[in-house]
Formats: sequence, structure tokens, C-alpha cells
Amino acid sequence: MGFKTLCLGLFCISFLSYIYTPVPDNIEETWKVMALDAVAKTCTFMALCLENIGIMRYEDFISMIIRLDYIQPLSDEYVTVIDTAFVDIPVRLYLPKRKSEIPRRAVIYIHGGGFCFGSFKQRAFDFLNRWTAERLDAVVVGMDYRLAPEHHFPAQFEDGITLLKFFLQDEILAKYGVDPTRIAISGDSSGGTLAAALTQQVQIDPEVRHKIKLQALLYPGLQVIDSYVPSHRENEHGVVLTRDIAIKLVSLFFTKDEALPRAMRRNQHMPLESRPLFKFVNWSTLLPDKYRKNHVYSEPMLGRSAYSLPALMDSRASPLLASDAQLQNLPLTYVLTCQYDLLRDDGLMYASRLQNLGVQVAHEHVEDGIHGALSYMTSPLNLRIGLRIKDMYITWLDKNL
Repeated sequence: MGFKTLCLGLFCISFLSYIYTPVPDNIEETWKVMALDAVAKTCTFMALCLENIGIMRYEDFISMIIRLDYIQPLSDEYVTVIDTAFVDIPVRLYLPKRKSEIPRRAVIYIHGGGFCFGSFKQRAFDFLNRWTAERLDAVVVGMDYRLAPEHHFPAQFEDGITLLKFFLQDEILAKYGVDPTRIAISGDSSGGTLAAALTQQVQIDPEVRHKIKLQALLYPGLQVIDSYVPSHRENEHGVVLTRDIAIKLVSLFFTKDEALPRAMRRNQHMPLESRPLFKFVNWSTLLPDKYRKNHVYSEPMLGRSAYSLPALMDSRASPLLASDAQLQNLPLTYVLTCQYDLLRDDGLMYASRLQNLGVQVAHEHVEDGIHGALSYMTSPLNLRIGLRIKDMYITWLDKNL
């Protein structure tokens, strides 16, 4: 009995040390954040255990947990909420009820979730889109897209471009009373990746008559070339999102080949022909001094992997890889980054590139922010930081759209 108790105690100590992450001093609601992080890492631990013993894949277990947070469309006195589809792409529409003498603004919102899980049905995203429709008196379109690993890149991009081309038609805009000159596309995390890639494509596509007025990218992931930028190093064991989990998810976005995540952990996943693209993600020139700190830049190791994956060099998956000529066509852009976020430097580098090319950019950096903050705006996982970021985003949209 004593031996079993000792083993149980050692297991508990090991597990607690596994899920424990020190929370920086300037993060508010410290105990809430620690509890949230513990829950997230416990779910990750359970998912990986189930995957390793062959019962259930990691992403299936996490998806099962997230689906518990889905809610049905519910209209209220201010907004009519409808679940429908645009060319087989699931959408949730938020239509203001008050009468308007002029066409309304519109916001297309793309949810995050590492390309592997998530939906506009999640409570926090429903809350955000409903709030946007009410505060801005705007038509809001929350879109879902096919998820990895059942559907690899570029399925998610293709769903997005299909939806945009459908929605931006004159007859569809007229049906919903939308002003074709006041349309925004927004997204958080992997949704920000898609929003950036779709905006790049729409602005140069001759088939699309109406263009995007502005894009809002909330802690987006924008490149996969360098998996060891300063924010990856500083937040390797970060709150909620760790480097290992980020690499696992982005790998599943591209392939089920286990060689990719192994190579990405060593920053040795890019093929030889990718070298000309390094200038677009060279953090030693694109990051402001305060974020470079004492980190030393070294290029990713090339040609070390035993496979070739051209998608890793595709700007539809890594919008930071777009050429200067393509980026010059972009509309007014809002980039929000969080200090304690693995993806922080992607947003910072994108803002720098756009500013260098003369694109109008509004960049807001949240010094006490964490990745995925917008997912924690509703009970029981509500954090003030999520509500604060929501208010920053909505205020900017209202002033500029």
C-alpha cells in the first residue's frame, strides 16, 4: 500500500510539474489564467495519452471538448441570427433588426483553432460576432471552413475564397443591404492567417469587382518557414499554446507525415529552394529592437528533411511570403499582437513589411496579452484581457469601416 501511495504521489508531482507554467507578473487575474492554463494542458496531456495508446487522435479529443461549447443560433431584440450556407460553406449570419436608410457595413469573421478545430458556433465567437453586429449596426458573416487533418491545405483557403466571391456579388450584397465599399475581413490566430491570405488574393483577382476596405488580423500566424523566432523561444512553454502543440497543429494542416513536426522542432523542415524567401521572415531586420533582445539570428537549416512539401512555400498558407508587389495592393490593415504569444513576431513582422511598403497599418500591442484571449470572453472562462482586446478591435473597426 505504501509503495502504491508513493507511486501515485510521484505521478501527481510529475503531472503537476508538466502542466505548471509560471505566469508573468504583469498578467492580470493571475489565478484565473493559471487555472485556465492548467485545464488546457490537462486536456492536452489526456489527448496525447489517448493518441499514444491508439484510442483516439489528439485532434479528435480536443474537438470533442470544444464542441461542448457550441451554441445554437439565437436571435434577440437587436439582431437576427441565422445558420445557413454560401455555396455549401457553413455560415452564421448576424443581421441587425433596426431599420437603416443606407446600406450597412459588413464584417466577415474567420475563427481560429489551429486549422484543426473550432467553429463560429463556439460561445465566444458567437458573442463577438453578435456584439459586432449590434455595436456597428453591421451585417456579420461568421464562416466555417473544412478542418485538418481530414482536409489539408489548401482546402481552408479554397473555402474562404469561394465564400468571398459569392458574398461580394452585387445581388448578394443587395439582398443583405450591404454597402460594397464598406466590407471588412477579420480573423484571429489561424483565422487571421486565412483573413490575410484571402485579402491578398481578393485585392488582385480581376474576377472580384468589389474589394475589401480593410482587414483586421488578431494575433495571426503568418509564416511557417522559421519555427524558432524570438517569440517561439520566449513562449516555448507558454500559456495555453506551447511550441510543441503549435508545431503539431500546423503540421496537421499540411500533412499526416510525422517527419514534418520532427523536422520543424529542429527548424530543419524547409527545402533548399526556399532560401530566397528567407528575407521575408528575417526577424533580425523586421522586428523592432525591443523584441529582438539578445537573441541571435540564424537561418533555418535547409535540405535536411527527406521529403519535399511545396505548400510550405505557398503564400496562401504563409501570407508573410507574399511579394512586395502583392503586399502593396493591400487595404488599411489592423494588426493586434500579444506579448506572451508564440505567434507574436509573425504579426510584428507583417506590420513592419506593410509599413515599409507604404500600406496604412494600425498596430496595437498588448503587453499583458496571451494567445487566444478572444476565446475567453464568456463564462466560465471569461478573462478581462479578452474583453479588453474585443473592445480595442471593435473601436478600431467602428472608426475605420
